[in-house]
Amino acid sequence: MSTMTGTAGKSDLNTSGFKPALWTSGDWNAFFGFGTNILVNMLVLTGLLRFVLKMPDSLVFGRILPALGLMMCLSTFYYAYLAYRLAQKTGRSDVCALPSGVSVPHMFIVTFVIMLPITIKTGDPLKGWSAGLVWVFFQSFILMIGGFIAPFIRKITPRAALLGTLAGVSVTFISMRPALEMYMTPQIGLVCFAIILVSWFGGVKYWRGIPAGLVAIAAGMIIAWGSNLFGLGLGGLSIAGVGAAFANFGFSVPIPAVGYVFSGFEFLGVILVTAIPFGIYDLVEAMDNVESAEAAGDEYPTTRVLTADGVVSLIGCLMGNPFINAVYIGHPGWKAMGGRIGYSAATGIMVVVLAWFGIISVLLALVPVVAISPILLYIGMLIGAQAFQTTPVKHAPAIVLALTPHLAAWAKLQIDTMLGSTMMAATSVGGLAADKADAVKAAAIAALPQQGVFYHGLEVMGGGSILGGLILGAIGVFIIERDFEKASAFALVGAVLTYFGFMHGEAVGIGGGFGVTPAVAFAYAVMAAGLFAASKLGTTEHYAAHPEMHAAPAE
Repeated sequence: MSTMTGTAGKSDLNTSGFKPALWTSGDWNAFFGFGTNILVNMLVLTGLLRFVLKMPDSLVFGRILPALGLMMCLSTFYYAYLAYRLAQKTGRSDVCALPSGVSVPHMFIVTFVIMLPITIKTGDPLKGWSAGLVWVFFQSFILMIGGFIAPFIRKITPRAALLGTLAGVSVTFISMRPALEMYMTPQIGLVCFAIILVSWFGGVKYWRGIPAGLVAIAAGMIIAWGSNLFGLGLGGLSIAGVGAAFANFGFSVPIPAVGYVFSGFEFLGVILVTAIPFGIYDLVEAMDNVESAEAAGDEYPTTRVLTADGVVSLIGCLMGNPFINAVYIGHPGWKAMGGRIGYSAATGIMVVVLAWFGIISVLLALVPVVAISPILLYIGMLIGAQAFQTTPVKHAPAIVLALTPHLAAWAKLQIDTMLGSTMMAATSVGGLAADKADAVKAAAIAALPQQGVFYHGLEVMGGGSILGGLILGAIGVFIIERDFEKASAFALVGAVLTYFGFMHGEAVGIGGGFGVTPAVAFAYAVMAAGLFAASKLGTTEHYAAHPEMHAAPAE
């Protein structure tokens, strides 16, 4: 960015008569690239709702997607408006709108950490949907008011702890499922994965700059539909499926879902454990992306950006959308591509057309889900790698420590799902009386330690894994830095959070008066006391070893 451009952004010249262009030739390039990115995200999101959460099509295409389309349209139009005002104020024609859309990491987190476990536990996808709405409800308010406290949270919490616990989610709940799906249909999965890797990691550019995600999806479609000619049926696509998809083709507008939002408050304890730390992460991420745009020459007000994300997310939530909005990283890239104001608004119009007319259903009938799986795995890889790439090398052990609660939570979920499926199958074929299923399941869990599977350890360590990873990661970082007093403070916070069941517990509360998991809370308290004593001992030893540094000045 030239000095002249930077100066123009802060110029006192009268630019009231300047009318910025709403569309430029460069907006076509940015619209194609960013629009494709948003399209892929919508395909992934719809696949998660239909095939992971098993939500009925009437809910996905009649309620959730129309609400999501409204939210994203409001967001992209608002950021186009901010860009127009900035261009008008500065008299510059190179202002680029902030990119925005569904927060991709949180798309997977709310799916796999909130909606899926509750759907499995209750057997009702509507309950999972309600829980997701409540999660976004609280996230929205955190975004709106958090702009005032985010700098303080960011200041006291090590980056390795924030990103380490996020990496734990990415390795387990984001990466594992698509990786397994890829190897179940490797003819499509591995080919698409290679196409993505050589471009997004290897820097290979495809013909006429076509995005790698689009190339991978096209290749997956060719393999899947071509396999039908040989009777292989890879990808599970069929002409009949395409015909059935047109049943969802129609016009659906958002309908208020306030009742479903408040009915989801029964899961408040589980939801708050993740909503708070990830709301904080959203704040930090949004501030970083605004700073990135400013470095590229476009200075946007952080408070207005955070408030806008919160407001549009809240509107989407109250209309039935369980996914939060976020400013995307990549503003400098779209700006370098020629994007200005129009590409953002055009993307919003595209999303409304796709979501309100049910076109996404047809696209899913044409595109094999396994062709999208490599994109999900790539995102998980990127999030996990970021924790190590953007933190000091010596903090790597603390990042690994932050991963461990998520590994425990994921392993427990696999065991619980397997046992539940086994009990259901046994009762359905008549091999087990329905009233004996719970007793058999309990006996099976009790026998696991004899096989080397410490189920209770997974249960305690994995409870509230988001906060558990954050606390353990912070303690690890401060111990590595020999800042025992701060490590002690985080251990004490861990004791309090554990006492009330926000981590290492089955439910938020105080149990029988001694906390939900009193032994773990007590252990954290002992750790806090020991670390605090170490901090004082270290200070005393320092004074004894270096008295000359603390002697009174000579008269």
